[in-house]
Amino acid sequence: MEPHAPAPPPSPTEAGAVVRLVDIRETALDVAEVLAAVEDDAAGGVTLFVGNVRNHDGDQAVDHLDYSAHPSALDRLREVVEAVAQRHSVTAVAAVHRVGRLAIGDAAVVVAAAAPHRGQAFDASRDLIDDLKATVPIWKHQVFSDGGEEWVGTP
Repeated sequence: MEPHAPAPPPSPTEAGAVVRLVDIRETALDVAEVLAAVEDDAAGGVTLFVGNVRNHDGDQAVDHLDYSAHPSALDRLREVVEAVAQRHSVTAVAAVHRVGRLAIGDAAVVVAAAAPHRGQAFDASRDLIDDLKATVPIWKHQVFSDGGEEWVGTP
């Protein structure tokens, strides 16, 4: 019997290893968890975007936000992350979004991309957050300090 040369390892895309973390949670988001998810020895650049709840929107003071998601939101988020992984030369991507009541300063969304070069990581990260915000059915209900409210991102 002739010895066989070992098969080459699958590419990250084939192995499903590029998309490392995708989730929608009611609990606080952990930036360190997202960074750890995209850690990769082949990455020369890692970018991270954290979307936090700010204390104002325009000239109105914000008291808190309530995020809600359609039942299909997690599937749609996974599709977005997988599409970004296909469009960009990345070694790893991750995205998590929070739902429920969030206070000022809480992280609402965390996305990260790792790539061989910084420009690739920046491009993938921007594409990921932009596509997520534009297409994943997660809605923001802003409650203002004066008692007013506004829904953002609803159809």
